[in-house]
Amino acid sequence: MDKNNIYQEYGDFIFKYLFTLTNDFHAAEELTQETFYQAIKSIHNFHSNGKAKFSTWLCSIAKNVWLQEINRENKKQQLVESLSNESEKFTSVEDVYIRSEDKLDFFKKARQLNDVKREIVYLRLLGDLSFKEIGIIFGKTENWARVTFYRAKQELRKGE
Repeated sequence: MDKNNIYQEYGDFIFKYLFTLTNDFHAAEELTQETFYQAIKSIHNFHSNGKAKFSTWLCSIAKNVWLQEINRENKKQQLVESLSNESEKFTSVEDVYIRSEDKLDFFKKARQLNDVKREIVYLRLLGDLSFKEIGIIFGKTENWARVTFYRAKQELRKGE
């Protein structure tokens, strides 16, 4: 196989193959170049013994190059996600202080509510229960729980 004519002979074929895999013109161009680079590097591994055509061998190289690129992109995406998750973990001291002050303020205000309203607020906000579930706990209707929660919120806002 003549190394100098491989690209001229098979370039369009491999590009079209990679374009069908990627649906991206620029990615297919880049992967085509990489495919031929890898093919030239390992052309001594291709044996023309009639078992496989040269175009099939090139397609297998192209597919492997494409899969390597997908893996590289996935790893890059995982790294970006892990770094963004890490940055969320490191909040400033000021943010922690403000959140803790807000919590303290909320609980101080909640203590001013009557027992029923305070419990409904706790069940809704801390227990993450639906109004229907809260109504069942109190033996009342869903609407009763909704209205009582609304009134408790109004009382909490008045205290601001």
